Amino acid sequence: MDLGLKGKTVLVTASSKGIGKAVASMFASEECNVAICSRKKDELIKTAAEIKSKHKAEPFWCVCDLNKSKDIENTVASVKKEFGSIDILVNNCGGPVPGYFRELSEPNWQDAFEQVLLSVVRFCNLIVPDMIVKEWGRIINIVSITVKQPVDNLILSNSLRMGVIGFAKTLSNEVAKHNITVNNLAPGFTLTNRLYELAVERAKREKVSHEEILAEMSKQVPMSRLALPQEIASVAVFLASESAGYLTGNTIHVDGGWVKGL
Repeated sequence: MDLGLKGKTVLVTASSKGIGKAVASMFASEECNVAICSRKKDELIKTAAEIKSKHKAEPFWCVCDLNKSKDIENTVASVKKEFGSIDILVNNCGGPVPGYFRELSEPNWQDAFEQVLLSVVRFCNLIVPDMIVKEWGRIINIVSITVKQPVDNLILSNSLRMGVIGFAKTLSNEVAKHNITVNNLAPGFTLTNRLYELAVERAKREKVSHEEILAEMSKQVPMSRLALPQEIASVAVFLASESAGYLTGNTIHVDGGWVKGL
């Protein structure tokens, strides 16, 4: 299937590893102009080299802390200078710190708000106006399955990612007439560094091995396994395609059937 993405410019945030990296790599396979960003320069250089080796096209990269508005402004300006405009925005971020309500401070909440929700608003503020002028755009927010079924010990993620859902649904209605779609992608348990870290943290708390925790997670999924990052990425790329042009304002969970609700 021709997804109609060749030559489109895509910016994928927090994309030096995990799901973000897989998304950037898959867009590169569709011959897009790919821009990646994260806080760590060494990881960006490594990821850019890996994608170039695999797809013969080196992504443009920027160091960007999603909690800093100036970094976001600089990133968008740099990508526009390199490619002219941004057609597809994939808002991705690492998960905020785990913890139960009484374990978390107000600064924890503020950091999570900046990272998870306000970064999405800031990127959209800078990119949506150009999409409106071009009468075409795709915004994909990678959230978490916790927006459908909250997970214990992840109250920051449970709360603030739902804010992204509300923002996206409202924005989708405002920009639909300009041929701009806004959708959310909610991955289930996926084999990333983040999931490994959560498993290790929970294993210490429960005094078991992290392998046991990962095995237990797999058993919760009807498909009896964890997702691979590229399985999430393939859905993100489809949402950006011409074939998905009538799909907007939705939250799609890619979870192997984990969510119990209809």
